[in-house]
Amino acid sequence: MNSAAMLNAYPDSLGGTLSDIASLLEQKELRGAFGSFYILPSVFTTDLDRGFSVISYDLDRRLTAPGDLDRLRALGLDLKLDFILNHLSVQSPQFRDLLEKGEQSPCRDFFINWNDFWAGRGQMTEGGWIQPDDMYIRDMFFRKPGLPILMVQFPDGREVPYWNTFYQEVKTDPATGERSYLGQMDVNVRSPLVWRYYEEVLDKLAGYGAAIVRLDAFGYASKIPGRRNFMNEPETWEILERIRGLAEKRGLTLLPEIHAAYGEGSFRTLAEKGFMTYDFFLPGLLIDAIENHDPRYLVRWAREQREGGIRCVSMLGCHDGIPMLDLKGLVPDDRIQGLIDLIVSRGGLIKNLHGKKNMYYQVNAAYFSALGCDERKLLLARALQLFMPGKPQVWYLDLFAGKNDLEAAARGGDAGHKEINRTNLTKEDIQSRLRLPVVQDQLKLLKIRSACEAFGFDAQMTADAPGPDRIRFVWENRGRKASLEADLTAYAFRLEAELPEGTAVFAQD
Repeated sequence: MNSAAMLNAYPDSLGGTLSDIASLLEQKELRGAFGSFYILPSVFTTDLDRGFSVISYDLDRRLTAPGDLDRLRALGLDLKLDFILNHLSVQSPQFRDLLEKGEQSPCRDFFINWNDFWAGRGQMTEGGWIQPDDMYIRDMFFRKPGLPILMVQFPDGREVPYWNTFYQEVKTDPATGERSYLGQMDVNVRSPLVWRYYEEVLDKLAGYGAAIVRLDAFGYASKIPGRRNFMNEPETWEILERIRGLAEKRGLTLLPEIHAAYGEGSFRTLAEKGFMTYDFFLPGLLIDAIENHDPRYLVRWAREQREGGIRCVSMLGCHDGIPMLDLKGLVPDDRIQGLIDLIVSRGGLIKNLHGKKNMYYQVNAAYFSALGCDERKLLLARALQLFMPGKPQVWYLDLFAGKNDLEAAARGGDAGHKEINRTNLTKEDIQSRLRLPVVQDQLKLLKIRSACEAFGFDAQMTADAPGPDRIRFVWENRGRKASLEADLTAYAFRLEAELPEGTAVFAQD
């Protein structure tokens, strides 16, 4: 897999459709800037959570025309696509069949009947669901308050509880009494039906031309009474290994997605088992280094990646928030709190962890806003990202210097905090922003990074701090060299990279 930069966007983020994005990437301003494109899952047929509630992995023809993916591949772009391992929409054919046929549905065991799962380990309640005994449930990790249950009405009128880790909504027609559902229903990884479905999905993703498959919510797939039910060991790793076997047969590289504190070491375990992982530490580390004029933690993390053989996809912003919990154990707690306070003071929104106050999972903010809308800081952050180990992923709104969209956040209801960093840009917006120096300069840096052979997962890299507020990177590979030295107080840097046509130099004085 190449280590060139990867664009990250929804299919409707840049102009309205995937065709518009293909046209944008065909423009001379963006040609050569990227080697990959991560298309978020609203490219599929979905109904909730901006794509992460999948009805089916068929393409959404409202956003994607025949030939769009071919145009992207013709530009030399590898594709990265999502596979949501843990759940499916209640509107999926499998769950609709369950609602229609009840016990007679062949999909009865495709999802997790709560009462069957907990049989003999708790007491039946008047509501028709089993309350597990405390010894089984006290260590369980939930994403939301209360038990993760959706009560489903079968055709015979019975109320049957099914496991529902994430979103749910039930509406009852007051005239007919009929129910309608929205939600993301957990699938039963013990069912052969689910594994046949997994194979069908991987076939479809490979058919679309995917090179990388991001595994979303895989840590919730293993469920065992009395266990944490998030990243259960060794079962989670056994599931991942089985999925990897299926993926490799189809020429796919897996990228498991997991948020966990640095101190827990999950990223090391993934690396030891031969998986790529996300660098969820880098977004906070860069803000810390730039705002505190201190390279120590960034240098430490760069060296650890190289010395530990940790292969990452890195980012500044993304479709979600700026991770904070992940930094625990790498950065002192008071500095983490200082970063949270700073980003919030600049308009960021706090998401408490699973309903618990003062357990901050992330801060939702546009990365440019998190840096105080300072163009020098944004360009410095991008340069540092491109010289850190790993494959750089570029959120479209960061590339175009997008700011916090507080109006969208206010309109979004309970999940509105996520919309602060998901503003769709019109064609007119894009062409206007392409004239901004901070956008043009980011594209220059990206083109240098993509053209320079000094970078790579197996290249030689050194990182050091030649002064208390300075950081330096040197990359060497295939007879080419690239270097970056930055002043974290002045937000100045100088980059040199040996290209086939000569040495490229970029400086921010």
